[in-house]
Order: sequence, then structure tokens, then C-alpha cells
Amino acid sequence: MESNPTPAKRRRFLKTAAAATAGAGALAAPAISRAQTVTLRFQSTWPAKDIFHEYANDFAKKVNDIAGNRLKIEVLPAGAVVPAFQLLEAVAKGTLDGGHGVLAYHYGKNSALALWGSGPAFGMDPNMVLAWHYYGGGEALLEEIYKGLNMDVKSFVYGPMPTQPLGWFKKPIAKVEDLKGLKYRTVGLAVDVFTELGAAVNPLPGGEIVPALDRGLIDAAEFNNASSDRVLGFADVAKNCMLQSFHQSGEQFEILFNGPKYNGLPAELKKAIDVAVEAASADMSWKAIERNSKDYAELKKAGVNFYKTPDAILRAQLDAWDKVIAKKSGENPLFKKVLDSQKAYAQRVIPWQNDYMVDFKMAYNHYFGRR
Repeated sequence: MESNPTPAKRRRFLKTAAAATAGAGALAAPAISRAQTVTLRFQSTWPAKDIFHEYANDFAKKVNDIAGNRLKIEVLPAGAVVPAFQLLEAVAKGTLDGGHGVLAYHYGKNSALALWGSGPAFGMDPNMVLAWHYYGGGEALLEEIYKGLNMDVKSFVYGPMPTQPLGWFKKPIAKVEDLKGLKYRTVGLAVDVFTELGAAVNPLPGGEIVPALDRGLIDAAEFNNASSDRVLGFADVAKNCMLQSFHQSGEQFEILFNGPKYNGLPAELKKAIDVAVEAASADMSWKAIERNSKDYAELKKAGVNFYKTPDAILRAQLDAWDKVIAKKSGENPLFKKVLDSQKAYAQRVIPWQNDYMVDFKMAYNHYFGRR
């Protein structure tokens, strides 16, 4: 190199160096800034106006926000592409890239799938069932079931639901005999439980329940919670709601991805989905408390009569459940495998919770109960 380059040569050198630096900077820039956006088309199993569809959108927004411009999930309401009960097949085949629903909707494929929500779960609350899924072996069992069904999907179970009511009735249910011959809507293994109790059960999707009640095709129905029940219009066709039940006392939501689509995502986007699932699970629980309590109060103002389900009916549900699971265990080895796993987990965790948790009703009654 010359010791004293001319001004023209210095200008050429600086221009070349600047271009080289710019090129190096472009090479060093993270791939994330240049990657093409991956768009996934999802469908929920809920009407667009239902809070459950809102939960599906909440999950999608969390993924979209975390992933930036790398991944975008678009959510359609139930029926936009396929009927609610056909979601699993549509996602597995790639007709949809993913979906949002509940495992009980796949009950017809394998009865064991309904154990993620139906029945008393040996006394576990919804969050405990979710703990069993991720820490007690449930996740591996679910993968085994889907593999056996040749359903190439990636499943995320999340969002522990509050205990679901016994349902909406034209007149209050006072005794077990009142259920006999009643045309009643429910899903999953609850179909078997109420059939055992003498009801004539029709497993309708969420959006079809209130119209069926209005037309007299069914006499009574359960769906899920005060917010969903209010927006779906249950109070327009029935004025009596029975609270507390064991038929679906520990249910979860499920987020499904098409297997090849999910497996084809880079590791950082899979991690974004993981984080979004956990964040959406927590947020859904908090939102449920906020919204369900408000809608419960509004339904009372609208003249709905709420009754606690009599203990005799709750005990009858447990007896019916025992008969159902004995039969299903004999028919389906995977059913028994899932059930045994839940039972072992419940036997360990429930004593801990029962012994450690204080009676919150005592504190409530101290401040708000009658003196």
C-alpha cells in the first residue's frame, strides 16, 4: 500500500470499504428478518360469538405477537370449513393447518379421548388433570392414541375449564328419576353417564343446542359456562340452570396442528408456540373468572333461576360413571391404560391438595355471609 495515496485513491478506497461493510452487515443480519411469513389456517369448533372462539383467537394472537412476522395463525369459526365434530380428520389430512376444540369431540374415534375432561377424574380438578397430562404421563398416552388412529397431528392440551353445570331445564331437577326419558344434550363419556341414568342423549355441537331446545327437539342441555350459555341464548329458551355436576368437572381445551406442517416449522417457531400455549392457558383461566362471574350475575338479573344439583344426583352420577368405565375398560385396553394412569396420579396429588388448601368458603362467609 502506498504511504501517501492521492485524494482520488483515498476516495475509491473508502467507497469500496463502505460497500464491503454494508455487504458484511447484510450477511450477518439474522435470518428472521428476511424469512417469509408462514400462515396457518385454523378453525375452532365454536360459534364466532362464543367466548371459546375468543379463546382460540387469544391463542393465535399470542403466537403471532411472539413470532413477529415469521408465523401467522388465522382462526375461522365452527363450520367455516368443516363441521365441529370433523375437526380432527380435517387437521390430520391437511384440509386445515390446525384447530381449537376439546378432546371429547373425538370420542367417536376412541372412547379414551373423552377421559381428558369427561367424568370425575377420581376427584381431580381441571388444573390437576392438566398437571397429569404434562407431568403424569397423559401427553405420551394421547400421542399413542392418535398414532393408533393414524392421525398425524400435534396436540397441545391447555386451558383448565371451571366445573360445568348439570345444565338448563324447563323445570328444576329434584331427583334422579326426573332424568329418566329426558331428551338431553351432552358430549363425550357424559353421553354414556346420562344414558345410564335413563336420559335420551343427543350429542349436538355447541351452535345447534339452543335452536334444538327452542324447537323442542331436546328437553334439556348442558354446554359449559355462564359466558357461553348467556351469549348462546340459553336464557331465552329455559329459565332453570342446575349448577355443579361430575359429568365434565375437569375438562381442557385442545389446540391441534397438522403433523407435517408443525414438524416443518423451525425450532424457534415451535418454541414460540410452546410459550404461547402456556401463556394462553393462564390468560384463559383468568379471563374465565372475570367474564363468567359477570355473566352469572347478568343471568340472575335476567330472571334465570340457579339451583345446586342435589347430592343424590351427584352420587348417582358417580355410580353411573363406575359402570361406564368398567364397561369401557373391558372393551378398550387404551381406555384402561389412561384411566389407570389418572387414578395413580390422583391418589398421590389429591391428598396433598386436600390437606394443604384452606377452606375459602370460610373466609368468604366471614366477610359476606349473614351474621
